[in-house]
Amino acid sequence: MRTYFVKRAAQNAQSFRPAVFELAAFVGHLYGPALGLRLCRRMKIVDPEGHPIHLIPGLLRYMPWFLWAIVKSNLDVVRRIVHPRMPLSPRLIRVEASQKTHLGQVIYANSITLTPGTVSVETDEGIIDVHALTREAAEDVRSGGMDRRVTDMEGES
Repeated sequence: MRTYFVKRAAQNAQSFRPAVFELAAFVGHLYGPALGLRLCRRMKIVDPEGHPIHLIPGLLRYMPWFLWAIVKSNLDVVRRIVHPRMPLSPRLIRVEASQKTHLGQVIYANSITLTPGTVSVETDEGIIDVHALTREAAEDVRSGGMDRRVTDMEGES
């Protein structure tokens, strides 16, 4: 009797196709995190500073512009390295950050640092000290384009 059940279990196991398990794993990986996130939001475990999921839609709009700014700055820095006669005029400037939250100011300061030719040196109460490699890079930071875009991204929360 016991061998009958063992043989029957082996036959049932072979009748399942691996594709069924793969499909179940795919669906589980797709819906599992979404369900977990929904439950966490409902239980108010997810907070805006620690888990800033509310920024995702704005971040998706900000990233293409930011990546293009990185490409343009990279090309400028490479040109200045390859052609040493191109002028460098390093300077330290102070810019205001118009973001409402500390997280928004951190995103703005990190965006400045990740853009070649500029580095955020210090931040303090909405003021960011920026070291720029050239006059043009300093003017670009002062123009406030990146500041406005980060503020827009933050404001859509």
